[in-house]
Amino acid sequence: MKKERTIRRRWGDRRSGKSDWARIDALTDAEIETTMENDTDWQDFKDIDWSDAVLVVPPKKKAISIRVDEDVLDFFKSEGEGYQRRINAVLRSYMQQKTKPTKRA
Repeated sequence: MKKERTIRRRWGDRRSGKSDWARIDALTDAEIETTMENDTDWQDFKDIDWSDAVLVVPPKKKAISIRVDEDVLDFFKSEGEGYQRRINAVLRSYMQQKTKPTKRA
């Protein structure tokens, strides 16, 4: 008989990350602006007009069990992390193609 193993985590354990939020909270707006201006990764974004940004809430996901061919699953997994998201994207693309209104001649 297989022995069950229960692992418990506190809520913050997996979400803590490595960010020093206390240091960030202590920065003034001017210090944040200066830091952003000197950040080479920010240069591509500094001139973007964010006033027209639209919040997009992704659709709710539903956990299911599905059987797929082993080689199909191996292919998606071989592409790296996020294989379930990619499988969902392929299925969404198929769904959108099938639900497109047909053009009449």
